This record gives sequence, structure tokens and C-alpha cells, in this order.
Amino acid sequence: MTPFGARLRALRAERGVTLKALAGALQVSPAYLSALEHGRRGAPSDGLVHQVNAFFGLIWDEADDLARLARLSHPKVHVDTAGLAPETTALANRLARSIARLKPETVAAIHALLDAAPAEPAARFRRRR
Repeated sequence: MTPFGARLRALRAERGVTLKALAGALQVSPAYLSALEHGRRGAPSDGLVHQVNAFFGLIWDEADDLARLARLSHPKVHVDTAGLAPETTALANRLARSIARLKPETVAAIHALLDAAPAEPAARFRRRR
């Protein structure tokens, strides 16, 4: 499940909206929304995020948060470490191999480390097609 998918599912549950009803309102298939919620589809488009915000009446911080979650919801990520230090490439490969077995507290600790790091230029990643 992606961060966006988890939030979308929570919004539906909080408001008692079925997958079919939301799909109809957004003019997408229920299968697409289900795949989006379960992380079997890529990150949603900005347009779809806007539609979801409008459907649920999300504004300001809530709408910004949903858009942020959408940007973090690429289920298949390719990391380009060309030209970086060998240790960086080793870290990327090690993370790729072990990410599925990391405990939630370990993931939270990694997030905290990354949040504390100085801001860097634009990230060097792209969605895998």
C-alpha cells in the first residue's frame, strides 16, 4: 500500500464512502481505485488528487498533505547513483534488498535521519515504467 492509497482508504472509511461510489464520482473504474489504494498502480495524477480533494472537501493543509502523499506514492522507484560515491551505491542496493523486511520503527528512524539531513538539490530518481 502506498501513503496516498492508505490515506484514500482512510478517508473513504471515515466518511462511509464505498469504492464504487468514489470511482463513479471521479469517473474512474473501481478496479483502478483499488489498485491505487493497494500500491499496484503508480502515483495518481495531480488532476485526480484535485478531484479527491474536491470530493472530500479537503482544503488548505489537508489538501496539501494529500498532494504530498501522492508525490511519495511511486510503488516502483529507480534510484540513479551514477557518479555518486561507491558507498552511496552500496546503500541504495542494500536498501533495495532489505526494505521488505524492515520493521516500522526502523523505517521511522530512517525517515528521521533523512529529515534531519541538510537539504540537497533535486532528487535523482524517476518512476520505473
